[in-house]
Order: sequence, then structure tokens, then C-alpha cells
Amino acid sequence: MTAAEKQKFSDPFTTAKGERRAWVDLTVLKTLWFNTGTLCNLACVNCYIESTPKNDALVYLTHTEVITYLDEIKRGGYPVVEIGITGGEPFMNPDIIPIISECLKRGFQLLVLTNAMRPMMKCAEGLLALKERYDDLLTIRVSVDHFKRELHEEERGSGSWVPMMLGLKWLSDKGFTIDIAGRTRWGEDESELREGFDAFFKEFDIKIDAYDKKQLMLFPEMDESAPVPEITTACWGILNVNPDDMMCASSRMVVKRKGDKKPSVMACTLLAYDQQFNMGETLKEASAAVQLNHPHCAKFCVLGGGTCSVKG
Repeated sequence: MTAAEKQKFSDPFTTAKGERRAWVDLTVLKTLWFNTGTLCNLACVNCYIESTPKNDALVYLTHTEVITYLDEIKRGGYPVVEIGITGGEPFMNPDIIPIISECLKRGFQLLVLTNAMRPMMKCAEGLLALKERYDDLLTIRVSVDHFKRELHEEERGSGSWVPMMLGLKWLSDKGFTIDIAGRTRWGEDESELREGFDAFFKEFDIKIDAYDKKQLMLFPEMDESAPVPEITTACWGILNVNPDDMMCASSRMVVKRKGDKKPSVMACTLLAYDQQFNMGETLKEASAAVQLNHPHCAKFCVLGGGTCSVKG
């Protein structure tokens, strides 16, 4: 690694070449994410947040703590329309059904990320009750890394396919609004992946349109060891990318670190641990601009076009 490569992403305002680093202003807070904790029933090979059955670096958010932020949204007049819930595996959080219910009863569109395995199925009764009452507001996003069992299990571990399929089929058969998060790590182009997922959905009667980019989202990989160009202010015009289209222009994520008395608000769902992206304890504090001083900012968002929102 060259000296210049080592200097990349070391200064929040200036690149290794001495150019002005790009930043993103919070134009409008439309989506608020809650990371309900990093504990997970799986230990995936390339989990961006390193969730495992033992990783409690981010502890469970409580129902009461979530209410604090929902109240701030109302009190501050923030135009939030969507709440996202992620983990870890959110359904391992003992407060997950009350948290989901709280968001739905306040009228938010709600997106819940899950691997659709046993923790979710243990909450089946509660989920069905919420679907019956708030069907048009609730979307469940299931992680299906690849339509081939062997590749999905290469990422998620041996034995992970069958319980995922049981959960996915249950969601589809019960009429939940579902979408799928897939990965591009195996080198196929987008058309190949969508064709493969289309055949997979039809074979198992999963009610998803593989050619709808919101129903099947294909996420780029985030290998921090791979060389990634830094994004300068000039890149917006060169790449024909609008900074207002970046996730951090319209979203924030609430986390609670182990040992902290209160949750904090992060700039991005992908950077839950990096303290330079800790915006403070309140949504008001979290309205500052975000310097794109991380490889994920470049590879996933600016160059990869990634977004976690159900709104696209």
C-alpha cells in the first residue's frame, strides 16, 4: 500500500491529494432508522455491522427509548414519513413487537429488516395482528443473498437456507408486503441476478417482482480493504450524481452503544461504530452536514448507488 493510499479517508475535510472532500447536507429528514441491537442468530461472513450471536456492541433499544425519538419527531415537526428497523436481527429484541406497533400506530411507513428465520417466526402471532390492523404501512425486507442455496449459505452459514425459506414463504402466503435484499458479491451482472431471482420467486410462489428495483434490491459489497477513490466536491459533476440523493441527505440512524446511558444518532446505517459519524443524542443535533470520509461513502453510496430506504 502506497503512502497516499494510507492517507485516504484520514482527514474529514481534505483528501489525500489535498482536494476538498465532498459532503452531504441534510436536506430533509424523511427516514429515521432504529438499530435495535447487534445481536443476531447468525454470524454472516460479510456482515457490514459484524452482527453475531455474541456481539452486543450495540445493545437492545427499548420501547421507551424509541418513543423518545418518535416524540421528538412530532415535537420538532420533522417531516419523517418512514421508520426503518434494523439490527442485528431485530426480532431478537424483546421489545420488537411493541416498537413496531408504536411506529405503526403513529402512521409511519415502517420497514423491518430480517433474515426471516426462527426469531421472526417466534413473533408470528404479533406480526399477524399488526398486519391485520396496519397492512398498508408495514413492509418486511428479507435478506436472501442469492437465489442459489449454496451461495446464500456461503454467506450465512450451513443450514441457514431452509429456515429462511420457511419464513419467506410464510410472509408471502400470509400476504405481507415484502421485498428482498440480495448481494452482488458473486460477479453476475444485474440482469443475470434478476433473471435468476425471477425464476426462484416463480418456483416457490413468492409474490415479488424481481424486475422492480424496490422489491428486489441488489446491494454492492463493502470491502474496506479494496482500493476506493475518495469523493471530492468536483465528483458530483463528473459522476453526474446529486448529493441530495445520498442516504445521509434524508436519513439518520439511532443506536445505543454498550455502556452508554442514552442512545445516539448516527449519520448513516452503514457506519454504526465510527464516532466521526456520531451526530449527537437528539435529532436536532443530528442535522449537521456529513463529510464523506469513509470508503463506504464512496463505494456503496456515491459509486454503488446504494440506498436502504423502501422509498428507493
